Amino acid sequence: MKIMVAGASGLIGTQLRADLRSSGHDVTAASPSLGVDTATGKGLAAAMAGAEVVVDVTDAASFGDSSALDFFKVSTKNLLSAAAEAGVRHYLALSIVGTPRLVESDYFRAKAVQENLIRASTRPYTILRSTQFYEFINGVIDIGAEGNILRLPPALMRPIAAQDVAAFLAELAVGDPLSNIIEIGGPEQFGIDDVARVFLAANEDQRQVITNPSTSSFGVELTGNVLLPNVGARMARQKLSDWLYQPIAA
Repeated sequence: MKIMVAGASGLIGTQLRADLRSSGHDVTAASPSLGVDTATGKGLAAAMAGAEVVVDVTDAASFGDSSALDFFKVSTKNLLSAAAEAGVRHYLALSIVGTPRLVESDYFRAKAVQENLIRASTRPYTILRSTQFYEFINGVIDIGAEGNILRLPPALMRPIAAQDVAAFLAELAVGDPLSNIIEIGGPEQFGIDDVARVFLAANEDQRQVITNPSTSSFGVELTGNVLLPNVGARMARQKLSDWLYQPIAA
């Protein structure tokens, strides 16, 4: 099967294209560093030619301002247009758990627009919402950094290994489009403050975590279950401790 991966040089895209190729699929890797820019359309038609499936794992360069909205609007429209022109049978995109509940944030509002554009298009689609990656925990806990103190909310989350997300995307890519939004989360549930304590201890980081329910992320207060997947979500297997203490390849 010929599959085009947009955003192929990122954390998920790199793992995804490796997974798909190891399964024998013909993968076209598309990213600005590889000569394909979804925001400008450069190289997009050639990269899309002959593809049966497009996997959109593109991401904006900025998280805290309106540039994310501009990126996802233009990039998604360009990808959908090229997919229609190429007769792509399945448009698969990666989004984030909690998107509809966090649209006060510029970034989550941008992701909501991306989802809506895909759902409103004529392409058969699947949207996978994932919880936060283990690989990005450092960025999540830095929202409350004040010198050697981290003031973090106890909002619950189910962080997940990027490898597990890429593997599920690879599985979805070779299946039929679901024309629906599905979700995936990690196997364990933590408060953001508790995740920080585990992460800091594993990295011998001496900063202190203070629980503060009012700490916000990009202007949005994280309360209740806003970061948790819905009932029926797929649960990955790799636990946080397994990821933190996995052997480092030579």
